[in-house]
Amino acid sequence: MAIDPESLGYEASPIEFSYGWRDTVLYALGVGASADHELDYLYEGRGPKVLPTFSTIPTFAVFDSLVDRLGCDRSGMVHHSQQTEVLAPLRPSGRLRIVGRISGLYDLKRLAMSVFVIEAFDEHDVPIIRGEVTLLLRNGGGFGGERPPKTERIALPDREPDFELREKVAPTQALLYRLSGDYNPLHADPQFASDVGFDAPILHGLCTYGYAGRALVRGACEGDPNKLAMLRGQFSKPVFPGETLIVRSWSEGERVLLGVCTAERPDELCLSNAYAVLR
Repeated sequence: MAIDPESLGYEASPIEFSYGWRDTVLYALGVGASADHELDYLYEGRGPKVLPTFSTIPTFAVFDSLVDRLGCDRSGMVHHSQQTEVLAPLRPSGRLRIVGRISGLYDLKRLAMSVFVIEAFDEHDVPIIRGEVTLLLRNGGGFGGERPPKTERIALPDREPDFELREKVAPTQALLYRLSGDYNPLHADPQFASDVGFDAPILHGLCTYGYAGRALVRGACEGDPNKLAMLRGQFSKPVFPGETLIVRSWSEGERVLLGVCTAERPDELCLSNAYAVLR
């Protein structure tokens, strides 16, 4: 399918998204939370607390309508980067109004790039979440659009990290994470994964993103999820279920810089150009 250049600026119809504590607990399990360290996120008797990266789940309620309007070939769609701002503490249950728009559409000759801005408001119309999703669209270029603006390149400090967390990703982790709403067969079906060039199903990029956010809460936020105001990262390399994720962070001024790789490929960042802003 050819990308429609007229889709730039399109605003999706608002969608109501309701969730309960079971959804936040399922998400926490999906991004590796354990009873040893994160029982507050897994047991309703303690709230439960809500991981700040759960905010990615409701914002994707309007994702399909934005992709449909864009007119791209979904089989060539790659999640390039994610930025999420949590503007107010997330409750263990709620009803949100989700709105989204196609805010950027760029031509890279053979590839195209699109940016979605997706926001969530509570029952009182208070803004709760603002997400920015960047997609690479293979074979979608050549429509005569502008080149994308240059983005900041994050150089990690040449010193020991202030925090490091190593966690083995369960072989079934992608199958668990997908129950929060991302049913792309790339993360479950070996034949589909092989058909698109992977040796096996890969972990969702946003699952890796959730692991990183959870590590930040533990290592940089003193266990307080409300201190994580924003998290940004680029999905550079795949992670396979069964591998060991390594999350490192460095406090640099007003930001916490992140480097996420696997023990199996320590020289390749799977989440790059990543940083967080704390309250």
